[in-house]
Amino acid sequence: MDEERDLVTVADDDGNETVMEVLDYFEYQGKEYALLVEDDLPEDAEDAEVVIMEIITHDEDDTEEFVSIEDDVLFEELSNIAEDIIAQWNEADPEDL
Repeated sequence: MDEERDLVTVADDDGNETVMEVLDYFEYQGKEYALLVEDDLPEDAEDAEVVIMEIITHDEDDTEEFVSIEDDVLFEELSNIAEDIIAQWNEADPEDL
């Protein structure tokens, strides 16, 4: 059975769009963040780059905006959390590495 995936399209500063799969969500200091990976990577890609983005919800039109983390200190803190989350996945399901 195929698992439903959470896909979003993000654009860089030049307007180039990339489809990303949301791997997980987490909260930190009252804000919501997502761990994402490019959707078009081969299934056997071992060096997939996980991206951390803040999620800003716009209640007026019920949309979400995925925003890059610009603050270096915050990014380091979020990276540590992301590493812990990924380590938990690996411990729970070592066959999926």
